[in-house]
Amino acid sequence: MDWLDRVAQLRQWKNNDVRAPHKPLLLLYALGSYQQDADGELRFSAVEDELKRLLVEYGPSHATTPAYPFHHLVSDGVWEVRTDQGPGSPGSGVRVLRSSGGAGRLAPGLRAALARDSSLLGRLVRLLLDTHFPPSLHMDLCEAVGLDLEIAEIGPVTGTGAPARRQRDRRMRELILTAYEFQCAFCGYDGVLGGSAVGLEAAHVRWWSHAGPDAVDNGLCLCSLHHKLFDKGVLGLGDDHRILVSQGFVGRSEASRQHVLALAGRPVIGPQPGNAPVAQRHREWHARQVFHGAPRKPAGTPCTSREVSRPTHR
Repeated sequence: MDWLDRVAQLRQWKNNDVRAPHKPLLLLYALGSYQQDADGELRFSAVEDELKRLLVEYGPSHATTPAYPFHHLVSDGVWEVRTDQGPGSPGSGVRVLRSSGGAGRLAPGLRAALARDSSLLGRLVRLLLDTHFPPSLHMDLCEAVGLDLEIAEIGPVTGTGAPARRQRDRRMRELILTAYEFQCAFCGYDGVLGGSAVGLEAAHVRWWSHAGPDAVDNGLCLCSLHHKLFDKGVLGLGDDHRILVSQGFVGRSEASRQHVLALAGRPVIGPQPGNAPVAQRHREWHARQVFHGAPRKPAGTPCTSREVSRPTHR
């Protein structure tokens, strides 16, 4: 049984490039629980709210339920569910999982493999993170699911049975930062220490983990703060290359107003001539799959004026 292969091939709902990280999030949560208590189980009624929060924070913008992965992950052979009446899942309904005492945990074979191989947990975590989420969210995710942060610091997943993986272009950061003249495309920050840019990162618009290319037209030079907010769906890009700020974001301090809220409707600082701006297809993917909710109106915009629109989907 090759557990890396099995986890790499989790069956996920697919439709028009829609992100469906439900199973990976549940599996990361289960691995975090295993790390703390190898013999414990997760009763649905006890963990439902935590799983819901994970889906809200790291899942797609549309509403979803943790009951779906709790039931369907069984079919991938890495998870088992039982009820107060015995083995087997009662279905994917929230009410039936609650009323039946539904509880899940890693499949027996996977638990045995983890007990035999102390490195397997870290390799599975790294595989799930790299396959489904951008690097800017990895540490936050580990904290959210209760995984020891050192687990996420292991090297690339290699060895017999490791699934073939795309290779990143090491020139991506240099290409993007050069194209944007070493300044944040959202706020203009351009800090340098000892002749090297500091606090500036190359952000993928369409995530690399979701077939986003290492190309200038799929990248932005962003400061560390705005990169994290962009990947969390607080910030986005409109069709007119203006910055979108989610109505769901709340910030009461002057720092929040200045560094986030004031960005609404502001034009992106584009790349220097000769470099392609972010392609429409990548902006639209980010708007559908990452940006949360509706965008705020720019500061000072009358209530009757036209709102900054999200990208048009064709």
